Amino acid sequence: MAKKMSETTCEDFVGALAAKTSVPGGGGASALVGAIGVALCSMVGNFTLGRKKYAHFEADVNRMLGEGESIQKDLLALIDEDAKAFEPLSKAYAIPKDDPKREVIMEKALMDASMAPLNIMRKCCEAIDLLEEMLEKGSVMLISDVGCGALFAKAALLGASLNIYINTKSFSNRAEAEKIEAEVTAMIESYTKKADQIAAAVSLKIRGEA
Repeated sequence: MAKKMSETTCEDFVGALAAKTSVPGGGGASALVGAIGVALCSMVGNFTLGRKKYAHFEADVNRMLGEGESIQKDLLALIDEDAKAFEPLSKAYAIPKDDPKREVIMEKALMDASMAPLNIMRKCCEAIDLLEEMLEKGSVMLISDVGCGALFAKAALLGASLNIYINTKSFSNRAEAEKIEAEVTAMIESYTKKADQIAAAVSLKIRGEA
C-alpha cells in the first residue's frame, strides 16, 4: 500500500510540493499549515497542564487538548482527501469539449474538488477559536506560540479559499457556486479578523504594552 502524503517526512512532502506533479498542491499545503497551527495550540496546553498557576483552567485545557488533537487529525487526513479529489478533476478536463457527458462529469469533479479545501477552512476556523481560548487560559510563557498558531491557521484558511474559488468559477450551477462562495467569504471575514486580533494581542503582551 502506498504511503499517505500525510505520513511522509517533512523533506519528502516539501520535495513533492516542489516537483512537477499536480499533487500535493496548495490545498494539501494549506491543510498541513493548519495542522501545524493547531498543534502549536496543543503544545501550549500540554505545557500549561500541571502548573499550579493554571490549576483552575485544567479542565478547560484538557478539553482543548482533546479538541485540538481531533482538528489536527482531520486536517492531516484532508491532505490526502485533497489529493484524491484532484485526479478525477484532471481527467474531466481531458474529456473532449464535444463529449455530451463532459459537463456532468466536470461539474461533479469540480464539486468534489471543492469539498476538501472547504473542510480545511472549516477546521481552521475551529483551530482559531481554540487558539483564542488558549490565549486566555494557556501559559504566558508560550504566548508567542499561540500567536504563531493563529497566523498559521489564518494562512491555511486563506490558502484553502483560493483552491475553492478556482473551482467554483467553473461551476455550471451558479446557485451552488454562490452558496459555497458565501460560506467561504463569511469564514474569511470573521476568522482572519479573529486571527489578527489574537496575533496583535500576543504582540502587545510580548512587548509589555498590554
